[in-house]
Amino acid sequence: MWQKAIFFLLIIFILSPWGSPVYALALGLAMALTIGNPFPSLTGKPAKYLLQISVAMLGFGIDLSSVYRAGKDGIGFILFVVLGALTLGYVMGKALKVSPRVRTLVSSGTAICGGSAIAAIGPAIKAENDEMTVSLGTIFILNAIALFIFPIIGHSLELSPQQFGLWAAVAIQDTSSVVGAATAYGGDSLAIATTVKLARTLFIIPLAIALAFYHREEGSKSKVTLPWFIFFFLGAAAVRTYGSSMIYPSLLDSFVNLAKAGLAVTLFLIGLSLSLATLRSVGWRPFALGTILWLIIASAALFGVLRFL
Repeated sequence: MWQKAIFFLLIIFILSPWGSPVYALALGLAMALTIGNPFPSLTGKPAKYLLQISVAMLGFGIDLSSVYRAGKDGIGFILFVVLGALTLGYVMGKALKVSPRVRTLVSSGTAICGGSAIAAIGPAIKAENDEMTVSLGTIFILNAIALFIFPIIGHSLELSPQQFGLWAAVAIQDTSSVVGAATAYGGDSLAIATTVKLARTLFIIPLAIALAFYHREEGSKSKVTLPWFIFFFLGAAAVRTYGSSMIYPSLLDSFVNLAKAGLAVTLFLIGLSLSLATLRSVGWRPFALGTILWLIIASAALFGVLRFL
C-alpha cells in the first residue's frame, strides 16, 4: 500500500511546477531499483501509448513552416546518422560477434528512433523475445544516460537552442529522451528537436518495408508496425498552421501543456520499468555495440553542429 502512495506522490511532484523531465526519469529509476514498481501493468503498453499520444499532441505547438526549416537544416545530419549508424553497426557488430538479428535491431534503434524502430523491425526480421529485450535494454539505458548528460554538455559548450535541438534530435535514439533533453535545455530547442527527430523517424518506413520485403522473399509473412503518431503529429501541426484563425490559440497551447505533462509521466514510467534483471539481460557485447555506435554518432554530430551552425 505504501509503495502505491509513494507512486502517486511522485506523480503529483512530477506534474507540479517543480518537476522536470530529468527528475521524472531519475525518480522512476530510483523507485524501481529501491522499493520496486507497484504498477507493472502501467509501464508496458499504457506508457507506450501515452508517449505516442503526447508526442502527437506536441504538434499543436508547431507551425509547419518551422517543420520545413528544421527539416531542411537537419536533413544532412539525418542522412549521416541513419546511413552511418547502419553501416557502422553492421561492421562493428560482426567484429564484436553480436548475433545478426541483435546487431540489426541495435543499429536500427540507434539510427532511427530507438524502441519504436526495434518494435517495428523486430517482427520483420523474425527476432525472438530475448533478442528484442536485449536490444531494447541497450537502447533504453543509453537513452537514460543521454537525457541526463546532453543538457549538461550543451550548456558547458554554450550551444544555441537551434544547435542543441538539432544535436539532440540526431544523436539521441528515443523520441521521449529527445523531447526530455530539449525541454530541460530550454529555449526553442524543443520545437527544433521534435521536428527534426520526427523527420528522422520517418526513415523507419522505408527501412522496415525493405526488411519486410526481404524476409517475405524468404517466406516470412510477418507484419510491420509503423509509428502512427508521426502522422498525427503532422496533422496537429497542420491544424496549428492553417486552423489557428478558426481555433483559439490558447486551446492549442493547452493541448501542448497536456502533451508535456504526459511526456513527464511517461519518462517516470519508463524509469520505473527498469530492473536489475533488465540490466543483467543486456550482456556486454550488444551493450558495447550500442555504446560505441552511439558515442561515434553523437560525437560526429556534435562536431558537425559546432562546425556548420
